[in-house]
Amino acid sequence: MQKVYAVPSVSRALAILELLAQSKRGLTLSDISRKLALPKSSVHVLVRTLELIGYLKNNRISKKYHFGLKLISLSNTALENLDLREQARPFLQDLMLKTGLTVHMAILEGAEAVIIEKVEALGMLRLATWVGRRLDANSSSLGKALLAFDPDLDMSQRLIGRAYARHNRNTITSPDKLARELKRIRELGYAFDDEEGEIGFRCIGSPIYDAANKVIAAVSVAGTSVQIPKENAAKLAFAVKATACEISAHLGHEADSEDER
Repeated sequence: MQKVYAVPSVSRALAILELLAQSKRGLTLSDISRKLALPKSSVHVLVRTLELIGYLKNNRISKKYHFGLKLISLSNTALENLDLREQARPFLQDLMLKTGLTVHMAILEGAEAVIIEKVEALGMLRLATWVGRRLDANSSSLGKALLAFDPDLDMSQRLIGRAYARHNRNTITSPDKLARELKRIRELGYAFDDEEGEIGFRCIGSPIYDAANKVIAAVSVAGTSVQIPKENAAKLAFAVKATACEISAHLGHEADSEDER
């Protein structure tokens, strides 16, 4: 049986966060030390580190520690993703049944698409993907769809200072070529990964909007090049776009003629 090694400092830091979560008014350094039966010097190092990276804040008058904005933002993001997964799951399941392909949903973090939900196709080849897996945005349909419709930053800002990940000869690694690809995606309303991430596999992705007309995620179907032949890509893209529109409408988005390309 493989041994599992715990890192004491990490365990203590999490214990501090859990303790503060139970306190409505915050706790002082001495309070935390006493309640967790930890040396005050150790607690000081941990809370100071958590404060420096934005997870805790200290009231200079009361000397009490509270959750920082970064931790609150992280918590809100987690809750939003959980809610989005729950609301989208029936539509993702339906898309899987309609196409017979594995369905993914992802959000954009930096220059990567992070899978937050997966519906495995029944009786088909299992794909090496999982919830939490990060995909390079320049080589995945999910990533390209998210980049193309990102309302906050353009592609050059997302990828500035980064070397484009190259997986094989099909991967787009030129900024100019990627810019042209994203323009084409905006015109079509969907992105096509033509064996760019892995030889032998294709994906088709489309953006999901929220009630504020902001793209918050993308949905895709994925399979082998045999399961997704090029001549069938347009038909599958129609199904993926329809599902993205259904999820968007469920989230309160009101589509206009431009959205319904």
